[in-house]
Amino acid sequence: MKKAIIAIAGAGLLASACASDPYGSGSNETVRQGAIGAGIGAVAGAIIGNNVGDGSAGTGAAIGAVVGGAAGAIRGSQQDRSNQQRYRDSQGRYYYCYDGRQTECYWENGQRRY
Repeated sequence: MKKAIIAIAGAGLLASACASDPYGSGSNETVRQGAIGAGIGAVAGAIIGNNVGDGSAGTGAAIGAVVGGAAGAIRGSQQDRSNQQRYRDSQGRYYYCYDGRQTECYWENGQRRY
């Protein structure tokens, strides 16, 4: 049973390490914290699942990864929103930039502003 827990925990950590920012900016906390939450949730779920109920570490790891990933993504999304600066162009349209950099800006619908 200990080998199963170690294998599942390792798989969860490897899966979280493979997550990347789809925009390539490095400032997307939603992706980063979602991946971290999924990894931690998989490890915790495997341990809890092995010791509670029918003793299924795999089921516990899957449930823990989903719950941890969702919680991490929600927290990361909130941080992303607090890190953005909103601006208005000369035509009155809103756009936002991360961390005050004018090089990485997006319109309200999510399209990149060039």
